[in-house]
Amino acid sequence: MKKCFTTGQVAKMCHVTPRTVSKWFDTGRIKGYVIPGGRDRRIPREDLVRFLHEYGIHVSEMDVEEVYHILIVGADELLVGRLGELMPEEDSIKYGIVDSAFDAGIMMECFHPDTIIIDLAMGRSEAIHIVRTIRRNQRYERVSVIGLACEDELELHLFASLGFSDMFKRPFDVCDIVAAIRSRI
Repeated sequence: MKKCFTTGQVAKMCHVTPRTVSKWFDTGRIKGYVIPGGRDRRIPREDLVRFLHEYGIHVSEMDVEEVYHILIVGADELLVGRLGELMPEEDSIKYGIVDSAFDAGIMMECFHPDTIIIDLAMGRSEAIHIVRTIRRNQRYERVSVIGLACEDELELHLFASLGFSDMFKRPFDVCDIVAAIRSRI
Protein backbone atom coordinates (compact mmCIF):
# COMPACT_ATOMS: atom_id res chain seq x y z
CA MET A 1 0.00 0.00 0.00
CA LYS A 2 1.46 3.35 -0.94
CA LYS A 3 1.85 6.06 1.66
CA CYS A 4 -0.25 9.22 1.30
CA PHE A 5 -0.01 12.53 3.14
CA THR A 6 -2.57 15.13 4.14
CA THR A 7 -2.08 18.79 3.29
CA GLY A 8 -1.31 19.42 6.96
CA GLN A 9 1.45 16.81 7.00
CA VAL A 10 3.01 18.20 3.82
CA ALA A 11 2.77 21.73 5.26
CA LYS A 12 4.63 20.66 8.38
CA MET A 13 7.39 18.99 6.35
CA CYS A 14 7.82 22.00 4.05
CA HIS A 15 7.42 24.60 6.85
CA VAL A 16 4.47 26.31 5.16
CA THR A 17 0.79 26.67 6.04
CA PRO A 18 -1.76 24.01 5.06
CA ARG A 19 -3.46 26.67 2.91
CA THR A 20 -0.26 27.01 0.86
CA VAL A 21 -0.24 23.27 0.20
CA SER A 22 -3.92 23.44 -0.78
CA LYS A 23 -3.07 26.16 -3.30
CA TRP A 24 -0.23 24.02 -4.69
CA PHE A 25 -2.75 21.18 -5.02
CA ASP A 26 -5.52 23.30 -6.56
CA THR A 27 -3.18 24.84 -9.16
CA GLY A 28 -1.78 21.44 -10.15
CA ARG A 29 1.75 22.02 -8.87
CA ILE A 30 1.46 19.01 -6.60
CA LYS A 31 -0.53 15.96 -7.66
CA GLY A 32 -2.91 14.00 -5.53
CA TYR A 33 -6.56 13.21 -5.13
CA VAL A 34 -9.62 14.28 -3.18
CA ILE A 35 -11.26 11.81 -0.81
CA PRO A 36 -14.65 10.76 -2.29
CA GLY A 37 -17.55 12.44 -0.54
CA GLY A 38 -15.39 15.17 0.95
CA ARG A 39 -12.94 17.95 0.26
CA ASP A 40 -9.94 16.39 2.00
CA ARG A 41 -6.89 16.10 -0.20
CA ARG A 42 -4.31 13.31 -0.18
CA ILE A 43 -0.87 13.45 -1.74
CA PRO A 44 0.83 10.13 -2.58
CA ARG A 45 4.47 9.75 -1.54
CA GLU A 46 5.70 9.49 -5.13
CA ASP A 47 3.97 12.74 -6.12
CA LEU A 48 5.32 14.50 -3.04
CA VAL A 49 8.88 13.35 -3.78
CA ARG A 50 8.53 14.51 -7.39
CA PHE A 51 7.20 17.91 -6.28
CA LEU A 52 9.94 18.41 -3.66
CA HIS A 53 12.64 17.54 -6.18
CA GLU A 54 11.15 19.72 -8.93
CA TYR A 55 10.93 22.79 -6.68
CA GLY A 56 14.21 22.18 -4.85
CA ILE A 57 12.64 21.70 -1.43
CA HIS A 58 14.86 19.59 0.81
CA VAL A 59 13.16 17.36 3.38
CA SER A 60 15.57 15.06 5.16
CA GLU A 61 13.01 12.64 6.56
CA MET A 62 9.79 11.79 4.70
CA ASP A 63 8.10 10.23 7.72
CA VAL A 64 8.99 12.93 10.22
CA GLU A 65 5.36 14.07 10.52
CA GLU A 66 4.22 10.72 11.89
CA VAL A 67 6.23 11.15 15.10
CA TYR A 68 4.97 13.48 17.81
CA HIS A 69 7.91 15.20 19.49
CA ILE A 70 7.75 16.42 23.09
CA LEU A 71 10.53 18.64 24.43
CA ILE A 72 10.82 18.88 28.21
CA VAL A 73 12.77 21.87 29.51
CA GLY A 74 14.05 22.18 33.08
CA ALA A 75 11.86 19.49 34.65
CA ASP A 76 13.06 17.30 37.48
CA GLU A 77 13.70 13.59 37.07
CA LEU A 78 10.58 12.60 39.03
CA LEU A 79 8.30 14.45 36.62
CA VAL A 80 10.12 13.09 33.57
CA GLY A 81 9.86 9.58 34.99
CA ARG A 82 6.16 9.93 35.73
CA LEU A 83 5.46 11.28 32.23
CA GLY A 84 7.37 8.32 30.81
CA GLU A 85 5.22 5.92 32.83
CA LEU A 86 1.92 7.48 31.78
CA MET A 87 2.94 8.20 28.20
CA PRO A 88 5.76 5.82 27.30
CA GLU A 89 8.05 6.57 24.38
CA GLU A 90 7.01 4.61 21.33
CA ASP A 91 7.40 4.84 17.57
CA SER A 92 4.86 7.66 17.36
CA ILE A 93 6.05 9.66 20.43
CA LYS A 94 9.62 10.83 21.07
CA TYR A 95 11.03 12.90 23.94
CA GLY A 96 13.84 15.40 24.19
CA ILE A 97 14.98 16.54 27.63
CA VAL A 98 17.10 19.64 28.27
CA ASP A 99 17.98 21.82 31.26
CA SER A 100 18.55 25.29 29.83
CA ALA A 101 17.18 27.87 27.40
CA PHE A 102 20.32 27.49 25.29
CA ASP A 103 19.83 23.74 24.96
CA ALA A 104 16.12 24.27 24.27
CA GLY A 105 17.03 26.55 21.34
CA ILE A 106 19.34 23.95 19.87
CA MET A 107 16.70 21.24 20.27
CA MET A 108 14.06 23.42 18.59
CA GLU A 109 16.14 23.41 15.42
CA CYS A 110 17.02 19.72 15.29
CA PHE A 111 14.18 17.99 17.20
CA HIS A 112 11.21 20.05 15.88
CA PRO A 113 8.92 19.54 18.89
CA ASP A 114 5.14 19.58 18.62
CA THR A 115 4.74 20.26 22.36
CA ILE A 116 7.16 21.83 24.80
CA ILE A 117 6.84 21.44 28.56
CA ILE A 118 8.68 24.18 30.46
CA ASP A 119 9.14 24.02 34.22
CA LEU A 120 9.18 27.56 35.57
CA ALA A 121 11.22 26.27 38.52
CA MET A 122 14.23 26.54 36.19
CA GLY A 123 13.75 30.29 36.40
CA ARG A 124 10.65 32.25 35.56
CA SER A 125 12.42 34.83 33.37
CA GLU A 126 14.31 32.11 31.48
CA ALA A 127 11.07 30.19 30.85
CA ILE A 128 9.30 33.34 29.64
CA HIS A 129 12.26 34.12 27.38
CA ILE A 130 11.99 30.65 25.79
CA VAL A 131 8.27 31.11 25.10
CA ARG A 132 8.70 34.61 23.66
CA THR A 133 11.48 33.39 21.38
CA ILE A 134 9.30 30.51 20.16
CA ARG A 135 6.29 32.75 19.55
CA ARG A 136 8.34 35.26 17.52
CA ASN A 137 9.20 32.55 14.99
CA GLN A 138 6.33 31.73 12.57
CA ARG A 139 7.85 28.33 11.99
CA TYR A 140 6.80 27.36 15.52
CA GLU A 141 3.36 28.99 15.60
CA ARG A 142 1.63 25.61 15.99
CA VAL A 143 3.89 24.38 18.79
CA SER A 144 2.01 23.95 22.08
CA VAL A 145 3.81 25.25 25.15
CA ILE A 146 2.82 23.83 28.52
CA GLY A 147 4.08 25.66 31.57
CA LEU A 148 4.57 24.14 35.00
CA ALA A 149 4.13 26.92 37.53
CA CYS A 150 5.47 27.15 41.03
CA GLU A 151 3.14 27.07 44.00
CA ASP A 152 3.52 30.79 44.61
CA GLU A 153 2.42 31.90 41.13
CA LEU A 154 -0.67 34.02 41.65
CA GLU A 155 -2.40 34.60 38.34
CA LEU A 156 -2.04 31.74 35.91
CA HIS A 157 -4.23 33.42 33.28
CA LEU A 158 -1.46 35.97 32.67
CA PHE A 159 0.75 33.25 31.22
CA ALA A 160 -1.59 32.83 28.23
CA SER A 161 -0.75 36.39 27.20
CA LEU A 162 2.94 35.43 27.26
CA GLY A 163 2.36 32.59 24.78
CA PHE A 164 1.79 29.53 26.95
CA SER A 165 -0.91 27.18 25.63
CA ASP A 166 -1.59 25.62 29.05
CA MET A 167 -0.35 26.20 32.57
CA PHE A 168 -0.39 23.77 35.50
CA LYS A 169 0.25 24.94 39.05
CA ARG A 170 1.97 22.80 41.66
CA PRO A 171 0.79 20.54 43.10
CA PHE A 172 -0.58 19.20 39.83
CA ASP A 173 -1.63 15.77 38.68
CA VAL A 174 0.69 14.52 35.92
CA CYS A 175 -2.36 12.76 34.41
CA ASP A 176 -3.77 16.22 33.58
CA ILE A 177 -0.58 17.12 31.70
CA VAL A 178 -0.73 13.84 29.78
CA ALA A 179 -4.39 14.51 28.91
CA ALA A 180 -3.46 17.97 27.60
CA ILE A 181 -0.72 16.46 25.42
CA ARG A 182 -2.90 13.62 24.15
CA SER A 183 -5.60 16.11 23.13
CA ARG A 184 -3.06 17.58 20.69
CA ILE A 185 -1.80 14.35 19.13
